[in-house]
Amino acid sequence: MTATASPFPSNLSTTTTLQPPSTTDFQFPPHYFFPPFFTLQPVASTRSSQLLSWSSLIQSYCRHNRIFTLSLIDALDTPLFNNAKLSRRLTLRDAKAIISWMASPEGGNRAEFISTGTKKSGKSGGGEDEGGRAWIYWRRPEEWAAALEEWVERTGQKGTVLTLYEIAEGDASRREEFYGMDMELLQRSLGVCVKRGKAQIFGSEGSEGVKFF
Repeated sequence: MTATASPFPSNLSTTTTLQPPSTTDFQFPPHYFFPPFFTLQPVASTRSSQLLSWSSLIQSYCRHNRIFTLSLIDALDTPLFNNAKLSRRLTLRDAKAIISWMASPEGGNRAEFISTGTKKSGKSGGGEDEGGRAWIYWRRPEEWAAALEEWVERTGQKGTVLTLYEIAEGDASRREEFYGMDMELLQRSLGVCVKRGKAQIFGSEGSEGVKFF
């Protein structure tokens, strides 16, 4: 395959605006049905376009399905990485290469490997070595922080102490994109709000509450 014949979109950006979650089945893009899409290409320009396409697909798929962390090994058998109609799937090596690219500045820091053995995250660690779990940042923590601040403002909850459970699992947030969010990611996002001077966290680990200003 040559770069001029690349089937992968060349106009994708790492900051592409993604569509909101839908109740309909996820619609895969046309290049998902092109067999070479499932093998990372050696030509640099083609590979760059392919990585952008995979990043956009992974973000869109995870957003649609409210997936905040992805296990690469488990994902190899899901429709995200396995096109049953084509009998083509990503290898673990290529899946790790894609996530590693997404975790880089070039990839917009749209992913982050989660180190094995701990709950702490790092852009490289045991999770990467073993093809384990990674955050998929269809919104980065700072973007989630902005969304949380907007929700509090919109719903008139400034000055109210909210538990983390109320934010992630409460009836008031049921229609929000952060509903069902992993608690560690929620804490990290709230930490951004605190640094911005927009919130204060109370209580001990496991029983935190947060008040927005």
